[in-house]
Amino acid sequence: MNQRQGHLSVPAVQTPPYLTDHRWTCVNSFAPGSDGRETVKMIKLLVSALLVLVTISSTLGKPEKAAPKKEKRVPQTLSRGKWWGDELIWTQTYEEALFRSKTNNKPLMVILHLEDCPHSLALKKAFASNSEIQKMADEDFIMLNLMYETTDKHLSPDGKYVPRILFVDPSLTVRADITGRYANRMYAYEPADVDLLISNMKRAKKLLKTEL
Repeated sequence: MNQRQGHLSVPAVQTPPYLTDHRWTCVNSFAPGSDGRETVKMIKLLVSALLVLVTISSTLGKPEKAAPKKEKRVPQTLSRGKWWGDELIWTQTYEEALFRSKTNNKPLMVILHLEDCPHSLALKKAFASNSEIQKMADEDFIMLNLMYETTDKHLSPDGKYVPRILFVDPSLTVRADITGRYANRMYAYEPADVDLLISNMKRAKKLLKTEL
């Protein structure tokens, strides 16, 4: 310091280069330090969270595999097959039944009944619950059940009552000789007559094999 005439001489102060040199004006925010480390940590957390969300969404988006179901035979008529034997194959019309009987060389079993008839309902239950009847009906017969009369008068040889059961052979001849136990209703069956019905079904099979 120089002292001239009562005044102090202060040496000139030099400006640091980082204040004038523009190369020093850009600060690296990711440089090591507390703020940089926190920022990196936050980005890593966000990336991890995003990956977790992507994994969850892809898992939820996959369709679930349906468990295999055991196939069950579907009734072939609308509601007429209900209770007579849901797993039996029922033809839709008398004409179709005759055609299938002739084509497959199997006897046709025709059941005429009414839905609101108590005798028909009782016979339905006995028919459906008998395993021997169901087995023969499934394997050896073309099956048809009707809630209306047909134009074939041979299906009502002794009147139009219900329930009644008749057999038709593949030659398209109604087997009027296979009857039940009632003289005034020759083709009627009641729940107590299932053994006779089984016997008549066997007769229909035997007649078919011996006559053709």
